Amino acid sequence: MNLDVDFLQPQRLWLLLGVLALVVSYVAMQMRRSSYAVRFTNLALLDKVAPRRPGWRRHLPALLMVTALAAMVGAFAQPGRMTRVPRERATIMVAIDTSLSMKATDVEPNRLEAAQVAAHSFIDGLPERLNVGLVTFNGIAKVAVPPTRNREELHAAVDQLRLGERTAIGEAIFASLDALGVDTTDPSVGTSDSETSTDKEEVPARIVLMSDGSTTVGRPDAQAAAAAKRAGVPVYTIAFGTPYGTIDLPGQEGPISVAVNPEALAAIANATDGKAFTAETGAQLEQVYSDIGSSIGYTTEHRDITTTFVGVSLVLLFGAAIGSQLWFSRLP
Repeated sequence: MNLDVDFLQPQRLWLLLGVLALVVSYVAMQMRRSSYAVRFTNLALLDKVAPRRPGWRRHLPALLMVTALAAMVGAFAQPGRMTRVPRERATIMVAIDTSLSMKATDVEPNRLEAAQVAAHSFIDGLPERLNVGLVTFNGIAKVAVPPTRNREELHAAVDQLRLGERTAIGEAIFASLDALGVDTTDPSVGTSDSETSTDKEEVPARIVLMSDGSTTVGRPDAQAAAAAKRAGVPVYTIAFGTPYGTIDLPGQEGPISVAVNPEALAAIANATDGKAFTAETGAQLEQVYSDIGSSIGYTTEHRDITTTFVGVSLVLLFGAAIGSQLWFSRLP
């Protein structure tokens, strides 16, 4: 929990100087009272004529009252703190590479199975009210699950991932935008300026794209990134795998290198105001997904906690009153 507190009216905290003045005056009065007691030199007679004093307890009501005053000053300054709350309107499209290179075993047990485990954790960690969709892509891209809150449907689709030839990262981005209901038409083609100047609400959406390679077929990455940029949909990319991955293909002599290409994915993220990540193990991939989920599945809002300060001050004042009545038969 975030314990950092800020104040909307911090200038009102200057009133704490008044509370401090009360503390100083109380201490001064107690020291003065002690000096008068010392002047009464017949200590034996003092023990007989003076009532039994409560010792340290005599200071407790005053301490509680002063602390309550400080809490009330804090309440008057309108305290609050930044609190993480789940997003409700946003939609996240998860695009997972299912090209043949995902069967490389440089990530145990292989890239695909590690990606499936991480995707399950990512989906479970997102707020329940967040819409999530799934796109799978190899040589073609398809929407496996349109945006939904049905987590069981998403998990079932992740379990059914199947590999195919080639890699179409650009098509995966376009498929994700289509699932979000975004118009991917380039407004600069055959459209007048007056038609493109209309205001439109920013799409509350993100694309999380995980791949281990480079585009080999379909529309270029740059074209897809430009469409996402126009729509205001950042793309968070994850380069998954190591530079040392290899696979065996029928009819091919010897293993084929399937090194990951983080630069190509980073270019997409940078062009869309997203973020680029890399992961070389299944554990790292889960951590990346967790970081992404925290940044786009939740938002921080300023929550007023004035009532908390008022409640604390009331408890302290009641404590001061009860202690004073028990020990001194009077209110402080």
